[in-house]
Amino acid sequence: MKNRVQLKWRSLVAEFGGKRIALLYVLHRLLDKISRGRAGIVPYRLVAQPIGNPALASVRPDSSTVVRRIAPDDPVIASFPRPRNVIERRFADGSECYVAFVKGDFAGHIWIARGRYAEDEIRCTYRIANPTIGLWDYDVYVQPAHRLGRTLSRLWKAVDDALAAEGAAWSFSRINRFNPQSIRSHERLGALPVGDLVALRLAGAQFSLRRVAGGRWIAGWRAPELTLSAADPQDT
Repeated sequence: MKNRVQLKWRSLVAEFGGKRIALLYVLHRLLDKISRGRAGIVPYRLVAQPIGNPALASVRPDSSTVVRRIAPDDPVIASFPRPRNVIERRFADGSECYVAFVKGDFAGHIWIARGRYAEDEIRCTYRIANPTIGLWDYDVYVQPAHRLGRTLSRLWKAVDDALAAEGAAWSFSRINRFNPQSIRSHERLGALPVGDLVALRLAGAQFSLRRVAGGRWIAGWRAPELTLSAADPQDT
């Protein structure tokens, strides 16, 4: 029994790249189980990814894949794996949506927010320090049937080209630290860490720890607002 626990712990440490995130994961699972889903830990790494990204230069177009920005009344929205009221709220808040179609069928989407973004998983608001060159990307989704191909790369490449043409320099986003595959994918695309946020959810309450650009950790019960900049990435 002891050996199995030790092996499991070593596996978690290797998967998450360190003991700190592995321990948070164990605590999250315990809280989630004890509270029946009413409590848990949400750890985010905040990153800035360069626009006009040279890492995407090798992505070649495909005649069967088309990416375009859609309007709020586009019929493809019926295929989105999100509630209709959520989609309507995003458009009402000013968000933009780019959709990938493969052979005419919905294959995935990326959402873009300008200036500020109100987090939809925990209580938090992100603001971009210089919204003329920075924006927020979120809800990057690819249909399961297309996840083993290059649909995501082609979608990102098309969005990257469109944003670069506008003069954007950075796209900010958050990544759950319990998703090491996403962390590694962003790192391969040149993403820089610009902050951290850890939220402890307790029923209807939320306690958070956050820091931006290598500054000190700030704790509190209030819903935090973080202003993000890529000028001074943190060393972590």
